[in-house]
Amino acid sequence: MNEHDLKSIFDNFEIDGEYVRHEFVKVGHINETYLLESERSGVREKFIFQRINHFVFRHPEGLMSNFEKITRHLRSKLEKIPGRDPDREALNLVRSRQGGCFYRSPEGNYWRAYRFVGDCHIINTAEKPEQAFEAGRAFGLFQKLLVDLPAESLYETIPFFHHTPRRYLRFEEALKKDVHQRALQAQDAVRFALERKSLASVVTDALENRLLPLRITHNDTKINNVLFDNKTGKAICVIDLDTTMPGSALYDFGDMVRTTTSLAAEDEIDLSKVRLEIEMFRALAEGYLEDAAGFLTEAELRWLAFSGRLITLTIGLRFLTDYLEGDVYFRIHRPGHNLDRARAQFALVKSMEEQEEQMERVIRSITQKRGRRYFK
Repeated sequence: MNEHDLKSIFDNFEIDGEYVRHEFVKVGHINETYLLESERSGVREKFIFQRINHFVFRHPEGLMSNFEKITRHLRSKLEKIPGRDPDREALNLVRSRQGGCFYRSPEGNYWRAYRFVGDCHIINTAEKPEQAFEAGRAFGLFQKLLVDLPAESLYETIPFFHHTPRRYLRFEEALKKDVHQRALQAQDAVRFALERKSLASVVTDALENRLLPLRITHNDTKINNVLFDNKTGKAICVIDLDTTMPGSALYDFGDMVRTTTSLAAEDEIDLSKVRLEIEMFRALAEGYLEDAAGFLTEAELRWLAFSGRLITLTIGLRFLTDYLEGDVYFRIHRPGHNLDRARAQFALVKSMEEQEEQMERVIRSITQKRGRRYFK
């Protein structure tokens, strides 16, 4: 967007200062993100502005109601903990001049703004166990702080987001139609997905039968959704809250395993590089269970190691389905990008299958060390 358009958006938020400049931020697959600067009496401030993709998030009002409720709750909890900094450890929304937590432009676009968290960085791929530990700790604390906010109070921003059986139904429909005639190029990935269909309903059945509790979960726990302090390297804040909604804690831990335990990128083409590093997994689990071990149920602890395999399979299935449907959901940067992503995810699933017993031993050891019983 050009400067005139963004200044118009800026003017609709309660910011004391004049628009100075902006830059486009290349993060995420879904929304458009901009860094804007304001100035008042010689003092500059930075803000993140995002145009919400209302084709993906069909009810932006519900999404932003969640966003406001979650960030307010996190801030209130952090304010009560000595030594915490709510200005840096939670996202702080800027209200629109109409009084809401978002602004809808005359063109029908939905915008939100929140204060920029400075002196920090994101990591796209974990390179050492310390980073995996910090990511796990950040999301474990995030869940802990929200454990007393009723999950039923949140809107489901993307219905059945991690519902693997439904993902399989959509995949099989796309495969059958093969509108773009891509199934032949993807036959190796298709075969892999179909061979593991029996895993699909493990968590959804457990939730339905109340063997697992419904919790508020982030549902997109990639390591690049954590801000790391530039000076200390410690995790300070969880970001990208659009898919925070009712779900299972297993979804969050599973996606952490997917995104922090392999040194390869999510779209790595050389599949020989894609494997779960057990020491990264150990560090991740140590960090996550530092806070999460106290509130997780025995059933959740029992399925933690399995959750990595399930969520990685599910995300791979989503990439593969999007490839078959013509790349309509995930933003791509080259032809066949979503197929590359799917193959990389499935290679990681294979590595987890080969190391299943080791992963179980890690969870058992950490759980018992923290005084919790563990049943396989």
